[in-house]
Amino acid sequence: MKWDLRRTARYYFLRLKRLQGSPYSLAMGLALGSSIAITPTLPLHTVMIVSSTLLLRVNTIAALLIATVISNPLTFIPQYWLAWRIGDFFFPDRLSWIRLKAVLTTLMDQGIIDSLHTLSKLSMDAMLVLLTGGMILAIPLGLLTYFISYDFFYKLRQKRQQKHLLN
Repeated sequence: MKWDLRRTARYYFLRLKRLQGSPYSLAMGLALGSSIAITPTLPLHTVMIVSSTLLLRVNTIAALLIATVISNPLTFIPQYWLAWRIGDFFFPDRLSWIRLKAVLTTLMDQGIIDSLHTLSKLSMDAMLVLLTGGMILAIPLGLLTYFISYDFFYKLRQKRQQKHLLN
């Protein structure tokens, strides 16, 4: 069975189009979902999205839907690479490629206990760099998503109201 990108994109577009709710709720759900999905906090995406959307009372389904589109196995590598590059710009040499290669080489020669100790030294720097890069990516993406989707859902609501008045 072949995978068709256009068909998948159309499927998700129709899913978004058929969501019920106010334009604000839908747009804010999409903005939160896209912002959280672009951050390198992969195991916590769903928990963070559901809790933040319920707390802010915006559309959870819209947030989860856009998070699936943005953060999936096809986009993990570019997302993490971009977050690393941006974070490395703000915190140079904390998690440079040279340091990563040195740590990987060291891990090959160490036992399991020593490897865990080496990784623990790297983990705080990695979290700082990746989360900084992810947050810098998340803010403009969330704002852009909100304004574009609010306009889309507002026009869609107007169109539905006009159609209802004509019938």
